[in-house]
Amino acid sequence: MSWWLWGGMLVLGGFLGLLGGLFGIGGGILAIPVLALAFGLEQQQAQGTALVMMVPNLLIAFWRYQQRHPVPLRLALQLGGLAAATTWGTAQVANRLDSFTLRLLFGLFMLWLALGLFRRLLRPPAAAAQSRPLPARYLPLVGVLGGTSSGLLGIGGGLVANPFFTRWFGQPQTTAQSLSLALVLPASLVALVVYARAGQVSWGLGGVLALGGLVTVSSGVALAHRWSERRLRAAFACLMLGTALWMMLGPLVGKL
Repeated sequence: MSWWLWGGMLVLGGFLGLLGGLFGIGGGILAIPVLALAFGLEQQQAQGTALVMMVPNLLIAFWRYQQRHPVPLRLALQLGGLAAATTWGTAQVANRLDSFTLRLLFGLFMLWLALGLFRRLLRPPAAAAQSRPLPARYLPLVGVLGGTSSGLLGIGGGLVANPFFTRWFGQPQTTAQSLSLALVLPASLVALVVYARAGQVSWGLGGVLALGGLVTVSSGVALAHRWSERRLRAAFACLMLGTALWMMLGPLVGKL
């Protein structure tokens, strides 16, 4: 690649790192379509390459969130263990499947989650206060859902987990993002190993994206704690909606 392309990838990595720190995710939502469309990578290779960027971003974001909203070690191990085990199995499947139907179906699921977030934002505060969260002992089960997403798509563990932590368990958005990072970090590490063993990783592209992200991820975490709860949830819901539309419409466009 030319120098200006390498520079563009650094800038893109920086933007994705900021996004990852802000929402407690790895930034693969935008990295994967760029790698697939701009660089012509196959879907599985785009997902594996994005994981090279996501893992260090997630590590720094988790450290920063732990300083503000520490996750108990036992809970972190339960979440991460379930997510990693589920990721290992589903990533094996992802490397053998045609991604068209899978991405379309998962896009519908993401759309359902996004609409649920918007519906919650539009509810009167009194109605939201009347909802009864699930007992905290069920929190680790979210690791199964996040691990499934991380393994199949290489992204989405935090996107799936965040709404469940806030809607089902009544966690504040920043705390939910801290919990999601405890889940997504080990899941992403496992997914990267599986994709790398299948030869579906471009280490050069992923490394450049990772360098850009390392510079900005801490700023994203700081920004998240300056935003109001409602603003952060609304922005996260918009991100979910955009992801859902991309996952559903992207395969359809590719078939035209």
